[in-house]
Amino acid sequence: MDHRKPLLPTSSDDAPNPRTRKDLVLMICGLFLLSSLVAFGGYRASNAPHADVSSPASNDEQPSPTSVPSPKWYPVSRGVSSGVSEKSSSMLFAVKDGASEAFPWDNSMLSWQRTAFHFQPEKNWMNDPNGPMYYKGWYHFFYQYNPNGAVWGDIVWGHAVSRDMIHWLHLPLAMVADQWYDMQGVWTGSATILPNGEIIMLYTGSTNESVQVQNLAYPADPSDPLLVDWIKYPGNPVLVPPPGIGTKDFRDPTTAWLTSEGKWRITIGSKLNKTGIALVYDTEDFKSYELKEGLLRAVDGTGMWECVDFFPVSKKNENGLDTSVNGDEVKHVMKVSLDDDRHDYYAIGTYDEKSVLFTPDDAKNDVGVGLRYDYGIFYASKTFYDQNKERRLLWGWIGESDSEYADVAKGWASVQSIPRTVELDRKTGSNLLQWPVAEVESLRLRSDEFKNLKAKPGSVVSIDIETATQVCVHDIKFLKL
Repeated sequence: MDHRKPLLPTSSDDAPNPRTRKDLVLMICGLFLLSSLVAFGGYRASNAPHADVSSPASNDEQPSPTSVPSPKWYPVSRGVSSGVSEKSSSMLFAVKDGASEAFPWDNSMLSWQRTAFHFQPEKNWMNDPNGPMYYKGWYHFFYQYNPNGAVWGDIVWGHAVSRDMIHWLHLPLAMVADQWYDMQGVWTGSATILPNGEIIMLYTGSTNESVQVQNLAYPADPSDPLLVDWIKYPGNPVLVPPPGIGTKDFRDPTTAWLTSEGKWRITIGSKLNKTGIALVYDTEDFKSYELKEGLLRAVDGTGMWECVDFFPVSKKNENGLDTSVNGDEVKHVMKVSLDDDRHDYYAIGTYDEKSVLFTPDDAKNDVGVGLRYDYGIFYASKTFYDQNKERRLLWGWIGESDSEYADVAKGWASVQSIPRTVELDRKTGSNLLQWPVAEVESLRLRSDEFKNLKAKPGSVVSIDIETATQVCVHDIKFLKL
């Protein structure tokens, strides 16, 4: 029996074919879906990018001043083949011809993303922090930089200086890829300030054959507090991959520390199969080196170790320590950046200078498998000792989550973290404490303090504050009733 009822009254003489409510609903839904698809297609066509901002336009077609790059002109990342992970968001956007077809951003939409307080160059690509130091009244910050675009490639050293690490003066490029031993890139390195005030800069160069080697540079004029000009040692490279180490698995020398024998010691990241390792070298003049037997540390399954950092922390007070300090009153921190997962891991332990060995206090929190500096986007970090205020400071590269497609549209990519102080948590002895440098407090225009506020579980408490563009809530203390 048919239980469907006609939608309209009918007569026995002239009855139309009955339609049910269900039939009508289905038909309306189908028409709505069809019209939506047609409208979406028209929207995509009307909003399609017209020309690549970095490509010359033809005489017949001029690019829109606010258009984003067309996927067909988009440069393919060279990072993977060169030991640097490609930055993309293929999980979010469809991929066509090696480029992401993202939302049709325009420059007016993207301009607000530029930061106000985090360090970043005026334009183009930036990655690892390099050779930070305090010298003659200025904080110096060097960084991996592409002067030719907002994607990784053509890496040189950018350079900026600051009195407070908040307000920066951008200087000319410190070092460019102009020698056979760094023709494919002036990669990550570290600064060492000797007791006599001399500055030593060691950095990795990618040669004309893409072999990773270590090179020496120093200021052309040490009396210049801005250190604008740099000289590369004529005898470069000072180190090449030792036997058994891959030509693309030997990079990022650390700040040197002084041994009890009066020699300087550095460590360099590498790998053996899937085991991450840190090689150790001693030197007296930073020009000739002795490879030490054994390894500072090796952890199976962690892969390539990049940007190794090694430094002491005090067990007694909050002051930072010069990299050469050792003894019963200190612990040592070893940090590695894992090329396989792009995170920074650290371990706290003891350092045996004679055995050239770092041993973590907690094997479960070994280097590369335990604690991390930061659980967000934070990589290739580097600390330095600020002798001006007796503190150890941490920089880290924030690669953001934008696609390369959006980066090209913006004209810049990446920021640096706000520098942080680093010290041992003396209550636990098992982790580090980090805090933004005190200088950031100078950015606050005012503060409001609220006392004796009572909040019940699940309640909302109103506080009376004036209009503000940014609000920071801190120093909250909860009382147990």
